[in-house]
Amino acid sequence: MKESLAVRSLGVSPWGDRRLLTLLIGLAVFSVVAMLLNLQQGEYPIATLDILKTLFGINTGNPDHAFVIYTLRLPRTLVAFMVGVALAISGTIFQGLTGNPLADPSIIGINAGASLAAMTVIVLLPPAPTYLLPIAAFAGASLMAMLIYGLAWNGGSSPTRLILLGLGLSAIATAVTSFMITFGSIYDVSQALVWLAGSVYGRTWEQVFAFLPWIVLGVPVALSGSRQLNVLNLGDEVAKSLGSRVEWQRGLLVLVAVALAGSSVATAGTIAFVGLVAPHIGRQLTGPNHHRLLPVAALLGGLLVTLADLAGRTLFAPIELPCGVITATIGAPFFLSLLIYNRHR
Repeated sequence: MKESLAVRSLGVSPWGDRRLLTLLIGLAVFSVVAMLLNLQQGEYPIATLDILKTLFGINTGNPDHAFVIYTLRLPRTLVAFMVGVALAISGTIFQGLTGNPLADPSIIGINAGASLAAMTVIVLLPPAPTYLLPIAAFAGASLMAMLIYGLAWNGGSSPTRLILLGLGLSAIATAVTSFMITFGSIYDVSQALVWLAGSVYGRTWEQVFAFLPWIVLGVPVALSGSRQLNVLNLGDEVAKSLGSRVEWQRGLLVLVAVALAGSSVATAGTIAFVGLVAPHIGRQLTGPNHHRLLPVAALLGGLLVTLADLAGRTLFAPIELPCGVITATIGAPFFLSLLIYNRHR
C-alpha cells in the first residue's frame, strides 16, 4: 500500500487538486485576517480600515498610525508568521524522515543546541554585541544536527538512531543550559530566560530581512523535496528499490530542516511544539502525502504563531506573555495526547 502511495504521489500537482487549493486559499485568508488583528490590537488600537489605508499608503490623518504599524507591529507580525512557517516545515520533514509522529526540532535536540549556544554567549560573554546571539544560536543548531547525524552514522543513517540520539543529546544540552543559568548573573539570566521562552517582542525590519533569505531559499527547496520525502517515508529498502539515493536525499532534507529550525530559533528564540502540532493538524486535513502536507502545514504553522503572539499580547494585557509560552501551553497537552494515543504502536 505504501509503495502504491509513493508511485501515485510522483505525479501529484498541488495546484491540480481543487480541494487542496481551496484549503490553501482558506488558510491564507485566515492568516491575513490573523495578521491584520495582530496589527490592530495593542495598547494603541487602530481600526482595520486605518490599517489597510496605511498599508496602501493612503493618508489616515493620524501620523502615529504609520509609526505604530510600520515600526512596531508589522515587522513583529511578519517575523511571527515566517517563524511559524519555518518551524512547521522543519517538523514535517523530521516526522517524515524518521517515520515518527513525535519528531520535532524542539524535541530531538535542534532547538536545545541553539539554546545552549545562545546561553553560552549571554552568560559567558555578556559584553558580546546583540547581533552575535542569532549567529550563535544558528551555529548551535547546526552543530547539534551534525553531532546527531554523525553519531547515528553506522555505515548508513537510521531514522531510529537519529531520533534516539536527538532525544539523548537534547537532554544533555538542556541540562548544561540549566547549569549555566545557575551561575549566571541575575540580569543576564533574566535576559536569557525571556529569549529561551520564545518571543517576537521588539523584532524589527533588521530581523525580517535577516530571516527572509532563509524562508525564500528554504521553503521552495523543502517543497521540491516532497517527492523524496514520500519515498523515504516508506523505509530505506523500499526507497532504494524505487531508485532513491537514500543517504544523499536524507542528508539534504535534514540540512533544509535544520536551516529552517536554526534560523527560526536564531530569530525568535525557542518557540516549541509548532513543528509538532502543525504537521499533525495538516495530516488530518490532507493525509500523509507530503506534496499536500508540506504547504498546508506551513500555513498552519504561520497561523499558529501569529495567533499565539496575538493571544500573548492581549489575553493578560497590559502584561505580555511570550508567544512561546502560548504555543507550549497548547503543545504540551497535545504532545501528551499523542504519547497516549501511540503508546501501543
